[in-house]
Amino acid sequence: MADKNGSKKETLRLDMVERSSALYKSADIIIFNTGHWWTHEKTSLGKDYYQEGSHVYSELNVLEAFRKALTTWARWVDANINPMRTSVFFRGYSASHFSGGQWNSGGQCDSETEPIKNETYLRQYPPKMTVLERVLKGMKTHVSYLNITSLTDYRKDGHPSIYRKQNLSEEEKTSPLRFQDCSHWCLPGVPDAWNELLYAELLVRQYPKQQKQKRA
Repeated sequence: MADKNGSKKETLRLDMVERSSALYKSADIIIFNTGHWWTHEKTSLGKDYYQEGSHVYSELNVLEAFRKALTTWARWVDANINPMRTSVFFRGYSASHFSGGQWNSGGQCDSETEPIKNETYLRQYPPKMTVLERVLKGMKTHVSYLNITSLTDYRKDGHPSIYRKQNLSEEEKTSPLRFQDCSHWCLPGVPDAWNELLYAELLVRQYPKQQKQKRA
């Protein structure tokens, strides 16, 4: 949309899904995901960013905006997806594990070298995932929830951080904007476990069909 001066201003539409969603309708499997980017400046601050129809909120709480966006998604799925044809999944998101700040404010994660073994050190379950779970319960379409959020929290040691590049200077090692990467994952690594869970779920679904075919 355009502001008072006629220049374009980026906004996030809470009441629409993108046009390419029409391509999803005939898919056999659809996997949805969101969460991580709702923690960044534009979305988390919620000032002059969220739009519904022609209305741009001067300020909107990020959790309420997240709920509105997911409700739009849920309505689209219920109206457009045939669950007899298409299996729908929603994968949770992995929270970052920065200590001493965030990715752009001095946060670091390179000192994490082992998985968490004591639940006391796990982070609070993200409120956004609680919002998601409430939305899923209100849907008529069955959506398989791949809750990787909690299990991933045990593996704060699996981020690339400063290890993506060898021979860093001390200044580079403490530069969160360039090297302290606690939002992505090493590969092979944690994301492989997410895919294994999806694969296991698909096998579980396929088994009754195979048994039925054998009996026929």
